[in-house]
Amino acid sequence: MIATGCEDKNVRVYYLATSSDQPLKVFTGHTAKVFHVRWSPLREGILCSGSDDGTVRIWDYTQDACINVLSGHTAPVRGLMWNSEVPYLLTSGSWDYTIRVWDTRDGTCLDTVYDHGADVYGLTCHPSRPFTMASCSRDSTVRLWSLTPLIAPLLINILTEHSWDDIIGNTDRAMVPGAPPLLCGKVSRDIKQELDKLSSDVRTKKLRWFSECFSPPGGSHNLWDLVAVIKGQDDSLLPQNYGQGIMHMKHLVRFKTSEAQELTIVKMSKFGGGIGAPSKEERLKAAAEIHLRLGQIQRYCELMVELGEWEKALSVAPGVSMKYWKKLMQRRADQLMQEGNDDVIPYCIATGDVKKLVSFFTSRGQLKEALLVAQGACEGNIHGPAITSINHSAPTDNDNIETYTGLLHGVCRELAEWYFQEGCAVLAACCHLAVDNTELAMASLIRGNELELAVCVGTVLGESAQEATHYVLELLARKYMTTATWDLAARLLQMIPDNETLLAKLCAFYPGSSAERNDLHDKCGLPSLEECKDLAEEAHSQGEILQAVKYHLLSPEPEKALPIGIAFIKEQLSCPDWTVDSVYPILDLLSYIRTDRLVLTKCSEERNELLILCGYIGALLAIGRQYSSIVPALYEYTSQLLKRREVDLPLQIEQLSVELEAWRACTHSLNKGAEETPYTPPTEAQRAEYTLLLSRMRAEPLKGLQGPDYVTGSSLPSHSDVQISCFTGLRIQGPVFFLEDGKSSISLNDALMWAKVNPFSPLGTGIRLNPF
Repeated sequence: MIATGCEDKNVRVYYLATSSDQPLKVFTGHTAKVFHVRWSPLREGILCSGSDDGTVRIWDYTQDACINVLSGHTAPVRGLMWNSEVPYLLTSGSWDYTIRVWDTRDGTCLDTVYDHGADVYGLTCHPSRPFTMASCSRDSTVRLWSLTPLIAPLLINILTEHSWDDIIGNTDRAMVPGAPPLLCGKVSRDIKQELDKLSSDVRTKKLRWFSECFSPPGGSHNLWDLVAVIKGQDDSLLPQNYGQGIMHMKHLVRFKTSEAQELTIVKMSKFGGGIGAPSKEERLKAAAEIHLRLGQIQRYCELMVELGEWEKALSVAPGVSMKYWKKLMQRRADQLMQEGNDDVIPYCIATGDVKKLVSFFTSRGQLKEALLVAQGACEGNIHGPAITSINHSAPTDNDNIETYTGLLHGVCRELAEWYFQEGCAVLAACCHLAVDNTELAMASLIRGNELELAVCVGTVLGESAQEATHYVLELLARKYMTTATWDLAARLLQMIPDNETLLAKLCAFYPGSSAERNDLHDKCGLPSLEECKDLAEEAHSQGEILQAVKYHLLSPEPEKALPIGIAFIKEQLSCPDWTVDSVYPILDLLSYIRTDRLVLTKCSEERNELLILCGYIGALLAIGRQYSSIVPALYEYTSQLLKRREVDLPLQIEQLSVELEAWRACTHSLNKGAEETPYTPPTEAQRAEYTLLLSRMRAEPLKGLQGPDYVTGSSLPSHSDVQISCFTGLRIQGPVFFLEDGKSSISLNDALMWAKVNPFSPLGTGIRLNPF
């Protein structure tokens, strides 16, 4: 059967196997011409149509009826695409510059994207990654999108070893209104069939194949190849295209050597074509010839260098000594390096000057070339000529191995940072895994907000990534602390050892009825509400403040935790040598008080004090993590709350201003945009103040988390969706995060960093942020 849309506003269905030219069905309802129709790939007899009336209609051929009308576009609909795995997901593109994703079960618009700056026409999806789609527009761009956030609970079900019935199902189950998403397409069923054939390593393959299915093609396949190498997979099992990506250090030289041999078979190549000579002065040339005939080789060489005849000078320089020849080679290399000439490469290789060559490639941004040279040196393939002394002692090839290894790791870090700043956190993680640095690899995924992928990879890597995996599970649990996915959050936290406090935070923030809260307590292995009340009073009487706060938050009256915890924090802040570690555990616990209790009128004073304390401690945490873009905003947030609200805290607005100026003065060169402002050296008082701030910081438990978050798309230009950051007053580049008023916005990067150091909204409402 074939379906058509026409300018007469109708949709027609024809059966091509008959000789009749009349349609089997004619669907009416659109009020303007129909431009696009699509059959559902998963539901027999279901098709959709997009019209110039701005609507998308869903038709059931078997019922001869329109079963849903999707309204929201304000201009003609030009692109339609059914998802090939989740039967109710439909994507539409319009001349109103937007792309909308619909739940066709009830007609809900799940998401709207505004990034195109002109009419949207074509939509399609990746053949093996059904949740990666592409769109084209009259703004002359093609953009890639990920639909994974809309079905994220599926990956959590896979991660937490749920039954197949919670992951893969039939379309009838998936189409029940309100039912969680299920995979119903060919890609997921093929994965399951392959898993059923395995007798070992099933969990690793399951995590890999499904995470690749859900992830966009931005290096996740490369990442999993490196994970397999680290876990000891046989090299013969590596895919053919492994050598085209970022390779593990033990493979780099071998694969590149093989590549060079293949090229040699096709065409013999010259390593440099010689050094071109400038114009020559006959008298100097004649003098050089005389020196040569007199056996004064060094004078001859120096004159040849002066004439630019480097080849002649270098060809006879060993006649003076190998030491002189090497010195002359280094001089020539320095000259070529200043000119930016690629001919410097053989000179550095011949003299074994790896450091200089790595520096040359790095300065030109050729980081992959620098990486190859450093690895070649680590494997002993690059070394200088043997220059023996009288006692014939010569350095061994292993003398510089530590230096070369340091160079290799340094280049990998620089290449990873370049990828990270380009919004490619997965490729940045690949660079770190290539040198077995699992800590920095996990940190790159975390800072890029690739949380689901990070958990899958960390789970497979095991002990070496254990701490980072636990931290990601905590962040993911915060992401799923919403009405529909609370159980998911609990299951994630239960994967972490010593999880009692984490589960207590989850249960404290749960907004359900008393019966529902008791049920969640039971699932998490915590006492009932009434038992928590008794335990809180007992702990308070014994002076155990942390336990008293925890159990009060879990009791029927969680607001009783506020005065106890805040009084303790005030007492700590009044001590001259207080540190963040002395107040953060209590403050972090208090921040999980249920929102409906925090906003009670009787809690207004404690609420204001809690928000101010979270803002101030958040500013210190941001300084420690080098979240430079949000430090001023956190100080301003804290100062404004202190100015406008009645509180009794050992904090002064003037002191906050002194601290902020000290931070700015002492970190001027590190802050983005610092080059645009004149530099004034910090005063002694500012240095002392900044030193005091640093002494209050807490040590970060995970390596590599210092530095700003940078999600995919952060470096991409924005077109129609011009949003101004309420932090900076500047236009936001990359993904935008809207605050709870629906108007104020900040960049998604700033939202992620803010939520990691201060859980409450920048608007001072007491609402928790959830940008994860």
